[in-house]
Amino acid sequence: MFEPKHFVAGLPNLPGVYRMLGAAGEVLYVGKAGDLKKRVSSYFQKQDLSPRIRMMVSQIASIEVTATRSAGEALLLENNLIKSLAPRYNILFRDDKSYPYLMLSGHEFPRLGFHRGAKDRRNRHFGPFPHSNAVRESIQLLQRVFRLRNCEDSVYQNRSRPCLLHQIRRCSAPCTGLISAEAYAQDVRSAELFLEGREDDVTRLLSERMASAAAGQRYEEATLYRDQIRALSHVQARQYVESQRDVEADVVACVVDGGMACVNLAMIRGGRHVGDRSFFPHNAADAAPSEIVAAFLDQHYLEQPRPALVISNAQTETMPLTIPVHGERKVWLQMAEMNARLALAQRAKDKATQEGRIVALREALGLPETAQRIECFDVSHTMGEAAVASCVVYDRHAMQKSEYRRFNMRDLIPGDDYAAMRQALTRRYERLSAQDGKLPDLILIDGGRGQVNAALAALAELGLNGLSVVGVAKGPERKAGLEELIFEADAQSMSLPPQHPGLHLIQSIRDEAHRFAIMGHRAKRAKTRTTSTLTEIPGVGAKRRQKLLAHFGGLQGVQAAAVDELAKVAGVSCALAEKIYRHLHA
Repeated sequence: MFEPKHFVAGLPNLPGVYRMLGAAGEVLYVGKAGDLKKRVSSYFQKQDLSPRIRMMVSQIASIEVTATRSAGEALLLENNLIKSLAPRYNILFRDDKSYPYLMLSGHEFPRLGFHRGAKDRRNRHFGPFPHSNAVRESIQLLQRVFRLRNCEDSVYQNRSRPCLLHQIRRCSAPCTGLISAEAYAQDVRSAELFLEGREDDVTRLLSERMASAAAGQRYEEATLYRDQIRALSHVQARQYVESQRDVEADVVACVVDGGMACVNLAMIRGGRHVGDRSFFPHNAADAAPSEIVAAFLDQHYLEQPRPALVISNAQTETMPLTIPVHGERKVWLQMAEMNARLALAQRAKDKATQEGRIVALREALGLPETAQRIECFDVSHTMGEAAVASCVVYDRHAMQKSEYRRFNMRDLIPGDDYAAMRQALTRRYERLSAQDGKLPDLILIDGGRGQVNAALAALAELGLNGLSVVGVAKGPERKAGLEELIFEADAQSMSLPPQHPGLHLIQSIRDEAHRFAIMGHRAKRAKTRTTSTLTEIPGVGAKRRQKLLAHFGGLQGVQAAAVDELAKVAGVSCALAEKIYRHLHA
């Protein structure tokens, strides 16, 4: 029996992390504390614990603690343990992607671009933005107003004439010298002011330049400034909410309804609402909004910069938040709450739709009521070249992209789809069986009876004869809705009506497997062709090939280059440049 009083007495008054364990040694909960003794003792002294926490406390068999040097270290350790252990009672926000930024490079003629990941100090980064679409929309708006380049360096350095973007007045073509470094720098500075929320300063600068150009009778230049001012006013009119300049804020709204919770994060950058993003936590049943918001903030700001102002509809003990009662901040919060409710309603609708589809599929195929995990296989190749098999996973009413797998086919006769399917299933379930992994309730095979038989043979070799296997063959006219379902090795098959919810689920999973396989095949084929084309040339090894591809931005750029341009690449002599050119144009 666990004796909390005796255990707590021996805890230090230091910051750290505690892990609550169940009878089987499983981790129930991971938490951080500024004072381990006070925090852990509170679980056994408070009488107003939520039902969820009371249930957790009743299951505690032991507690482990790790002292740290600071509360910041405790926060980092807590987050790492939550991600690795996924405790049953921790509220989890799973988001594998980092947030995107808008980037202005540090070149003489800076490039405007999309950035995600580690930041280069030579460049300026604006953001973060809630999603990639918000960044791309901002790039398009900035191109329309300030006409900054967005091409990669490999393209920019090898242009001999302006591209299409210059013709449609989206780029000033610094690549061909159609704008001076000084004039381009002015446009870059105007773009920076705009991204900082100082639109009035930008408008004033452009107006001054237009007046100066008109006074100097440079009417064409004045017209350009006039068009920029008009475009800027159009951009300003499109903003969702405007604010005072330089406001940087995150708006965090939590809504709980029908046993589901949603946190909507809206980002205010430079005084403009740049978009929002909704998150759905795991293990949040019966949790209060304050608990959910606290978990979100701890996990979100561990890897993201925290703005000076964080607005929320729930207060937490660990982080000071603003709960507005009037003004624009109240408007932002109301928008975030509204979007959280809409996201919850849509998720509930999607869940009901997916539940209806899986129930209909179970009934149609005679699957048990507990069946919910489906894995689907497809093979993609071009005349046998670069064959790749895909495996996608549907579980818990959604596609589980983190569990997708691709298999590069080994030692096969080109075009042997049956052998490819057999190899894919063998490699997939051989590892799962060895590691006691989660097996599917249903395996879908994109193909006919031959592919199904190959799949069954692979499973039989692994001793997995009990798994349900269904082939999805295209109908006689190869149209969606006319698919034929092939059952195992016998001659039995069936076709579901085009409007059948179960068929819709099969189609969506099959299409996802097809998409995933084609992506892998195309990438492998492109790599194979690029590598073989250049490595066939005597004197071009791996390093020279890499330099050529990096300098010209890919194989097409190398093929389009003249002999003297090839010779400019480090390590490529004039003689070798001629040899490369002749080989690529033979």
